[in-house]
Amino acid sequence: MTKYTVKDIARNSGGFAMLAVDQREAMRLMFAAAGMSTPIKDEVLTDFKVNAAKILTPYASGVLVDQQFCYDEIIKQKAVDKNCALIVAADDFIPGNGIPVDKVRIDKNVNAAQVKKDGAKALKLLVLWRQDEDPNERLDMVKEFNKICHDAGLVSIIEPVVRPPRTGDKFDREKAIIDAAKELGDSGADLYKVEMPLFGKGQSNDLLKASQKLNEHINMPWVILSSGVDANLFARSVRIAMRAGASGFLAGRAVWASVIGLPDTELMLKDISAPRLQHLGTIVDEMMSSR
Repeated sequence: MTKYTVKDIARNSGGFAMLAVDQREAMRLMFAAAGMSTPIKDEVLTDFKVNAAKILTPYASGVLVDQQFCYDEIIKQKAVDKNCALIVAADDFIPGNGIPVDKVRIDKNVNAAQVKKDGAKALKLLVLWRQDEDPNERLDMVKEFNKICHDAGLVSIIEPVVRPPRTGDKFDREKAIIDAAKELGDSGADLYKVEMPLFGKGQSNDLLKASQKLNEHINMPWVILSSGVDANLFARSVRIAMRAGASGFLAGRAVWASVIGLPDTELMLKDISAPRLQHLGTIVDEMMSSR
């Protein structure tokens, strides 16, 4: 059986320049916020995701897709470039308390063997981290997810994202990101996808120190995500995180969010998003070559 490793989702430099289009209800909200008439139909999300895959994956080492809105069409239309690894989201988002993702569980409808047969090389799991919830539940879920991936010969990517506690305790996001890394940074996954400290804002030195703290606790290759980071600050965030020990990024919003709701979506993806992704990939290669 073929067993994929992180090298199979990396660039030739060994770094990761990966695109995410697995946003679900959050993307629907983005279209609504951009002024499109509601309700936003599922087809709007599917079309955007498939177009993004077709246009942007020639510049990405991997692309993260969701089964709910785009997987079938992306496979059917062969939308992913042959040099870009397919990554499938294996998380089931449970809405509640007024937000699209209040809880997460492993999506048992994602068949690891089948997606591998379809060409996938990795699965991804979102892990919501709250300081007042049982860490053993999170660790058990990650352990089960890793086993699903590794039994199928797929790469295991975990994405711990911190949330305020349910009990109304004081929430320190920066401390929570570090605490999540302490808990999950040696959990047996192959790649750790992490939020950028300080939302990528502030002085470079502060960002570097915070990223170095993360690096101390993550015992696997790690990449940053772009949610919450201004698109204009994301390239700097990638450089700083990589100086601290990161190996690249797995990002969606910083690449394509600014074109949502614009006319001529395909043209906007070509004119705006593709150069942005190319630039980010160049940064990854530069930073890897300087090691």
